[in-house]
Amino acid sequence: MIRFFHFIPGTYFLLGLLEAVSVQFSVFVAPVFRYGLQGANRFDHAWVYLPTATVFAFVMYLSMTAMGMYWRGLREDYWGIVFRLAASSLVAVTIMSIIFYSIPSLALERRVFGYAVIISFTLILLFRSLHYFFSDHEALRQRVLVLGTGKKAGEIDRLRRKSDKAGFTLVGFVHVSGQRDLLPMEKILYSDKPLVELVREHEVDEIIVAIDDRRKSFPVDEMLECKMMGVYVVDLSDFLERQTRRIKLETLHPSSMIFSEGYSQAVLKKYSKRLFDIGVSILMLILVWPLMLLTALAILLETGMPVLYRQQRVGKGGRLFNVLKFRSMYYKKTDSQEPNWTQVDDERVTRVGRLIRRIHLDELPQLINVLRGEMSFVGPRPETPQFVEKLSSQIPFYNLRHKVNPGITGWAQISYPYGSSLKDAVAKLEYDLYYMKQYSMLFDFMIMMQTAQAIILGKGMR
Repeated sequence: MIRFFHFIPGTYFLLGLLEAVSVQFSVFVAPVFRYGLQGANRFDHAWVYLPTATVFAFVMYLSMTAMGMYWRGLREDYWGIVFRLAASSLVAVTIMSIIFYSIPSLALERRVFGYAVIISFTLILLFRSLHYFFSDHEALRQRVLVLGTGKKAGEIDRLRRKSDKAGFTLVGFVHVSGQRDLLPMEKILYSDKPLVELVREHEVDEIIVAIDDRRKSFPVDEMLECKMMGVYVVDLSDFLERQTRRIKLETLHPSSMIFSEGYSQAVLKKYSKRLFDIGVSILMLILVWPLMLLTALAILLETGMPVLYRQQRVGKGGRLFNVLKFRSMYYKKTDSQEPNWTQVDDERVTRVGRLIRRIHLDELPQLINVLRGEMSFVGPRPETPQFVEKLSSQIPFYNLRHKVNPGITGWAQISYPYGSSLKDAVAKLEYDLYYMKQYSMLFDFMIMMQTAQAIILGKGMR
């Protein structure tokens, strides 16, 4: 599968590019629909529309991203995608109307803009339809052969989600001499033919190495010959990371982290992230302070003081800090230090609390934590010292998540449901490690846009 970044499949990158061009094209063509070929004299000077077309394409892209339309895990049916596109267009039109009012030089005539919206919607719907019906077509998939039939190979056999199996067709599992078979017989390829001939016979594009013990049997010469033929050879851990966008703890070893290209905390990255956090938190505080005031008033009227909830959390380097949230539960002072998982329909949550949790308003005071440098916008979820002590003793590599600032939102938060068990904590750590390995400003931007989708649709909260 072609990828421009580890977390962006090539099909989505090209789809986004086509859609951006379509939106710009609609602005240039709209005057022709409004005035006709003879009347659209301004169309001769297309460059005049370039600033407006660029802004419209950018706003439309942000709206579609916020609605989750570039999310690889999107599992909507066709009409669900049409609905998301319609909602994205409505949001984009609203934002563009505000921009036209604020910057008249960018404004289009009302009917011209109307035609531009209709044309862009039609073109994007056309590309989306083609992508929906043909993106997972057999001819576009990588043909994958798994070398191994034991415990490690079973990790691939256990992939269930459609998004995790996207982009490849599993040819089969190849038995390796000296290795124990743990998979069903019908899935295993028993053959006396050399590996190279099997690759040619089944037109294999990629070989996944999933041998339980490479010291006992590993066909080095055959693998090298396959690679020289142009077949892509990948380790099981890298394949699972690519497909699931998480790092499985079962396949993680300290040596693999040392020699990996990821996990870099370069000085420039840290400073750019900090500057971004400061700038965006100040801007958001300016925009949302009236909403924060109304939220505080609603809490005060329902359950009285205190309005803010302070709880000790573990930050970067294991340092403790007080995270700030709007109080969403009934206030009860207790000496119990035993941590409790938040449950579905928790009786401790107030009526106002249920509403502000659903649309994430309870998180807004954490902007102050970001300004203080205790948190970032994007990072692992900060946990209480009691939970950290408990989970660190039960989950390997758990303390690695404290090598970066915790975040208001994060890859784990948008990729996995609200955690309420040890199993959930393991899964979220796997997503956090993936984020730490693949970190970039672009990745942060994508996570923030997907968080906007969660706020709009009310996902992931209890």
